[in-house]
Amino acid sequence: MARILAPAASSAPTFRTLPPLSLYVHLPWCLKKCPYCDFNSHEWRGGDAGPPEDAYVDALVADLERALPAVWGRKVSTVFLGGGTPSLFSPEAIDRLLAAIRARLPLVAGAEVTMEANPGTFERRRFEGFRDAGVNRLSVGVQSFTPRHLAALGRVHDAAEARAAAAAAVELFDEVNLDLMFALPGQRVDDALADVEEALTFRATHLSCYQLTLEPNTLFHRQPPELPDEDEAEAMQTAIEGRLGQAGFDHYEVSAYAKPGHRSAHNVNYWRYGDYLGIGAGAHGKVSMSDRIVREVRWKQPKQYVERALAGEAVMERREVDAGELGFEFMLNALRLAEGVPSALFAERTGLPLASIAHEVGAAARRGLLDPDPSVLRATPLGRRFLNELVALFLRDAPRARGAT
Repeated sequence: MARILAPAASSAPTFRTLPPLSLYVHLPWCLKKCPYCDFNSHEWRGGDAGPPEDAYVDALVADLERALPAVWGRKVSTVFLGGGTPSLFSPEAIDRLLAAIRARLPLVAGAEVTMEANPGTFERRRFEGFRDAGVNRLSVGVQSFTPRHLAALGRVHDAAEARAAAAAAVELFDEVNLDLMFALPGQRVDDALADVEEALTFRATHLSCYQLTLEPNTLFHRQPPELPDEDEAEAMQTAIEGRLGQAGFDHYEVSAYAKPGHRSAHNVNYWRYGDYLGIGAGAHGKVSMSDRIVREVRWKQPKQYVERALAGEAVMERREVDAGELGFEFMLNALRLAEGVPSALFAERTGLPLASIAHEVGAAARRGLLDPDPSVLRATPLGRRFLNELVALFLRDAPRARGAT
């Protein structure tokens, strides 16, 4: 049975309209756990046969069916298959999964369907099969085109495989994202720009450029490599932003760059505090009701998740978000967007009046971290530089949730 947490008494949100709805599907296995990765990913050690995709897809379908009553009548605007390494699954399994989703959830016309792919699992035939199954946006985890940096990151692919995967992706898909990382061990500004220059040769519509950070519960956190200092990392960020701007990419979110009209619709829904069902091992979900927002977490271990989902018990924890947390949650997401969001979106997505965070907004504006324009919630250039400090201003000591059964 799922652990259910109810919020302590406080002002409940009220929604006139519900936000857009997305679907996130977690496929947890990968060929090798990267030393920097803190996602719920599990190294597959079962041999060449690959993960138990039939049983796992059955579990995903069962999980989705149990979740449907919470979203009856709502259309899904985006689907995202993340991991792990989703491209470890066969095209046939992805086809069965997406067919099951389409049979149970109404997708909007032209819905964005993204799948993450690792160059280490690249085969052109597989990419073609994913496209034919209904994937229309591919996100390729290149990270670097430089052999020594790929080795430092513990990636299973080499530079040639990265180039082959990127080339095939842009040939087969109209929408392609390439992931790059910077501030890597031994990396300099010129090295980071060399990766960007090579990525630009493939004419992808979207680039994600992430600074390497040492996250808890990772090998790099336990055995930290020597990284570029803060000034060098900031110089890389500035150089990357400048070069991609010259190439016609809009730096629309902290780590995201897109050609006009090619933003990640799925991620924008997150950042605008939209709703999302999350199915799969360890997946998180957020769904708004008429008078509350509910968050869910699925069982994390793949074997346990499959067993629980097939028994109708995929949810490990379900809780109502306390009204005192909503301002922080909203701003944590919305302030990642360079353009911010209209101020009116706060009430629309949290169900609370903007006045409920007036004190925090005023404090942030006086510090020069938030745009003083009352029609928009947007970080200033200074606020974007010190985004963690800005977001922390909205963090309150919310009443402790109480357990229920």
